[in-house]
Amino acid sequence: MATIRDIARLTGYSVSTISRVINEHPYVDERKRAEILAVMKELDYIPNANARTLSYGETKNLGVILPYTNHPYFDQLISGITEAAFDSNYKVTLLPTNYQASREKEYLEEFAAKRFDGLIVTSRAHSLEKLKAYQKYGPIIFCEEIKDEKSSCVFIDREQSITEALKFLQKAGVKKLGVTLGRSSRLSFNSKITLQLCRKVYSNFEEEMVFWDCIGLEDGVKAGAFFNEHPVDGIFTNSDMVAAGILKTFPKGRAPKLVGRDNLYVSDLLNFPTIDHHLKQCGEMAFHLFLKRQPEQIKIPYEFIQR
Repeated sequence: MATIRDIARLTGYSVSTISRVINEHPYVDERKRAEILAVMKELDYIPNANARTLSYGETKNLGVILPYTNHPYFDQLISGITEAAFDSNYKVTLLPTNYQASREKEYLEEFAAKRFDGLIVTSRAHSLEKLKAYQKYGPIIFCEEIKDEKSSCVFIDREQSITEALKFLQKAGVKKLGVTLGRSSRLSFNSKITLQLCRKVYSNFEEEMVFWDCIGLEDGVKAGAFFNEHPVDGIFTNSDMVAAGILKTFPKGRAPKLVGRDNLYVSDLLNFPTIDHHLKQCGEMAFHLFLKRQPEQIKIPYEFIQR
């Protein structure tokens, strides 16, 4: 395998000149550059990525910590991040954790070792304080509200959007409320605020009417079976796909009133209300905050879509 020294020997130029050509420095005579590139092509020389990273001081690689890669919520966030990153010539590495703290810790250590120029944390397994400790290694952007002027975050107004959805159900005549939520082993912020607001809006809300560990369509089918056995007249779901799965289990026209989240096409096709948190925009803004390298907190507006 050819090395920089081999190229220097064959061209007669110094190692430092070869290095400047490899790293695309502008101040190299064009005749020298052409000769060096020709020899590199002849030797099929491939620059060492780690060496180039050390030379530039950056990897042009952004890490995105997320629990799952098969969830509509995170799909939309990732879409916004990757499109913005592509426009700025950045690579994006997805770092799924399945909410395993040990896996998340491994990613944080890779960040500390300069494998990534920054991190976007879409959802986390560790405490906020644990992740903040890694800010000394580079920018970390959180996709949740962080009330700290030294931290950057992009967040959605969950409290207002959930309250509006619950009051919509209440106004529609829903007396007994069912709810679907994600992970049950450790309450996320989304789960905590949802339960808190359900108790606030519905004084008779029973936590036994929460069906946990809902992520996709199949989980929605399981939730539908649960609510067929434990009747409610309204369900606030955590995903449009979950809502679609629930509807699949009820005879046409017999399903409880539903509200979804994510504003996917399925909610339009099946004609149920949903919350659009503009997650793609959230992802785009998270990337731009990473580029900005200055702490800032940005709230993304939501839209409640009644049907």
